[in-house]
Amino acid sequence: MAYKLVIFDWDGTVMDTVPKIVNTLHKVTACHGLEPISNEAAKSIIGLSLEKAMATLFPEQQDKAADLALTYKRLYKEDTTPIIVFEGVAALLAELKAQGTLLAVATGKSRAGLDNLLAHSGLSDYFSVTKTADDAKSKPDPDMLLQILHELDVSPEEAIMVGDTGIDMALASNAKVPAVAVTLGAASEAQLKAYAPLALCHSYAQLSDFLLSEYVDAEFAQ
Repeated sequence: MAYKLVIFDWDGTVMDTVPKIVNTLHKVTACHGLEPISNEAAKSIIGLSLEKAMATLFPEQQDKAADLALTYKRLYKEDTTPIIVFEGVAALLAELKAQGTLLAVATGKSRAGLDNLLAHSGLSDYFSVTKTADDAKSKPDPDMLLQILHELDVSPEEAIMVGDTGIDMALASNAKVPAVAVTLGAASEAQLKAYAPLALCHSYAQLSDFLLSEYVDAEFAQ
């Protein structure tokens, strides 16, 4: 079916920022003398608002979550890990917009962080609404999606969420919005399958086929 609104997560969905995020989190642990964390642990909190992510990742440091978040912001700006827009993103956004589909972003990034990457990527003009952790409650609370739906006057069943993490899938479920998962970012195929998304896409070519087709191709839901 054709959707009136497609809502994209950002990190690991639109841009390949996961390595930079993980690298920055390792630097935060070193800076504060905390126990090292695994890459998988670092990836598991991508999508949460920054302070909630720090409290989740370092539960023994919950009272210092704000300080850890400030350190993260500073180190993220200093980190030189390259970030790119995934291949096929701009073409898909252009095609969806040309067909009259509304586009939005729902991300755990800060407003300043998202605005910086929107400018960096050159994609800002495609999106009618963008929501960040500064604008709404942290994922997976449905607040972020509910705000988008309300502002664009779209019902949940007329929208679809595109994300790369279980947090994104849970966000969509909590807002009663259908979801499609991409395996380009933080979560594994097995982790995403556990949320039973409408489709599981391994590239933007597959995501384009799914979103631009009138019917769901069964192979994507395997």
